[in-house]
Amino acid sequence: MANTYTQLYIHYVFAVQNRLSLINDNWQSDLYKYMNGIIEQQGHKPFVINGMPDHVHVLVSMSPKQAPSDLMFHIKRSSSLWINKHKFVAGIFSWQEGFGAFTYGKSQLPNISRYIDNQQKHHQKHTFYEEYLDFLKAFEIKYDERYIFKPID
Repeated sequence: MANTYTQLYIHYVFAVQNRLSLINDNWQSDLYKYMNGIIEQQGHKPFVINGMPDHVHVLVSMSPKQAPSDLMFHIKRSSSLWINKHKFVAGIFSWQEGFGAFTYGKSQLPNISRYIDNQQKHHQKHTFYEEYLDFLKAFEIKYDERYIFKPID
């Protein structure tokens, strides 16, 4: 019997609308657990989820049955509904449109996992804007300055 076998590791990066620092330490770990559940429900295997008050990094072993943009739709939609339902922020919480998606091989997983786990330490030296540009440049992705996550003024 024929079957499909894949090994697809994707590192997603996405930001809070207008890069506002709305993700609070009081509920951040619950948010990541909720996102973990969404990823599993969609048929994928989450590896690491971490971030800062204004953005999130997610490393996932992807099933080939769903496009990356569809997974991001479900993560963003469900998590924003969850945040709003629990009234964790004043007003309405939403994620910024768009995301980064970067692929890695199995041998690279320990390094990228460690990088995601150490977000707080990393951002003592680099802004999210610098970090995001570094990813785009490292993966040789052409981008338009008008459409990337802007630095906070």
